[in-house]
Amino acid sequence: MNIYDYAMQMEKDGENYYRDSARKIDNAGLKKILGILANAEVKHYDILQKMKKNEKVQMPDTEILSNVKNIFVNMKEEGETSGVTVSQQELYKKAQEIEKKSQIFYLEKADEVNNPSQKEIFLKIADEEKKHYFILENILDFVSRPQNWLENAEWYHLEEY
Repeated sequence: MNIYDYAMQMEKDGENYYRDSARKIDNAGLKKILGILANAEVKHYDILQKMKKNEKVQMPDTEILSNVKNIFVNMKEEGETSGVTVSQQELYKKAQEIEKKSQIFYLEKADEVNNPSQKEIFLKIADEEKKHYFILENILDFVSRPQNWLENAEWYHLEEY
């Protein structure tokens, strides 16, 4: 399996994990966030597929952090914590592991390729995976203490990534 096939399979697995996970939870806001993460994996897959075909690829900047921030802000405004349980923590921890492995993979591949544009794309995807990890960290904080987290949440830290 070549680098692109492997990476595309990773992205497909990530998408499937997020979609399956969304079906297991009852909170509408968290379902939306998982959908956003799944859609981001689809975008990565499409970019990798184009790279595999030696097509010219540009990776657009993403608005994932601001979109997730808006969902959390809406959840705070509506006091929406229904369907959030501590038992969901393992689901998000596993997702974090997937994102961390993906980030490391793309950083390693960026070091291995000679093509500067491919290197740039791998680095951007690695950065996206880092953002996904950060989002999952916030979800873990939220599910461990939903009411306090929403009441005390400071959103400035989402802008740092």
